[in-house]
Amino acid sequence: MKSNAIKRETMGAQICNELRSSILSGEFAPGDAITETALALRFGVSRAPLREAMRQLIDEGLLVSKPYTGTRVLELSTDDINDIYSMRICLEIFAFEQIWDRRGPPFEAELKARHQALLKAVDGGDDVKAIDAELDLHGLVYELSGNKILLSSWMGIRGRLQLYWAAHHRAHGITGPKRESHDDYIRLALGNSIEEMRNEIQSHMRRGLETTKAFVETQTA
Repeated sequence: MKSNAIKRETMGAQICNELRSSILSGEFAPGDAITETALALRFGVSRAPLREAMRQLIDEGLLVSKPYTGTRVLELSTDDINDIYSMRICLEIFAFEQIWDRRGPPFEAELKARHQALLKAVDGGDDVKAIDAELDLHGLVYELSGNKILLSSWMGIRGRLQLYWAAHHRAHGITGPKRESHDDYIRLALGNSIEEMRNEIQSHMRRGLETTKAFVETQTA
C-alpha cells in the first residue's frame, strides 16, 4: 500500500511538471480548457494522478476551476498584472527590510548560487527553467525572512508570476531574462544601502511592464 501511494504521488508530480511547462511555453494558452479526458489520453494514466496534478496547479494559480465551466488556464488581465506588480514591490521591499541586518556569508553564497542557476538556464535557452530559476532567486529573501505570512503571500502569487513572466518573455521575443538583468539586484542585495535596494526593487519590477501589458491586451482582445 505504501509503495503504491508513493508511485501515485510521483506520477502526479511528473504530470504536474509537464503541464506547468506546457502552460508556460504557451502550448496551453490562457483560457484554454484542461479536461481530465484529454489529459488521460495524452499521458495514458488514470484519473487519480491527473486530479492530483490539476489540484496542485490550481493551488499555484496557473489553473482556475469554476462550477459548470470546468478547469481552464488562468487568463491574466492588465488589472491582474498591475495588482501583481504593486503587491510584489511591497512584499519584496518588506522582505529585504526583515533580513537586512541578518545577511551574512550563507545568504551571499546562496544568492550567488541561485543567480548562477538562472544564468545557466538563460544560456541554455530554456525558458521554463529560466522562469523557475528567476523565481527561486527572488524567493530567497522571503524564505529567510522568518515571516511565515510573508512567505505564504509570496507563494500565493508565484504561479501568477510564472504566467506574467512567460507573457513578458513572449512579448519581448526572448527565452528568459537578459543575462545581465539581475546584476544590479545582486550587487545591491549584498551592498550596504537598504534605500538603494528599495529603489532597485521598484525599477527592477517596472522594466518591460508596459510591453507585457500591451502583449496581454492583444491576447485577450
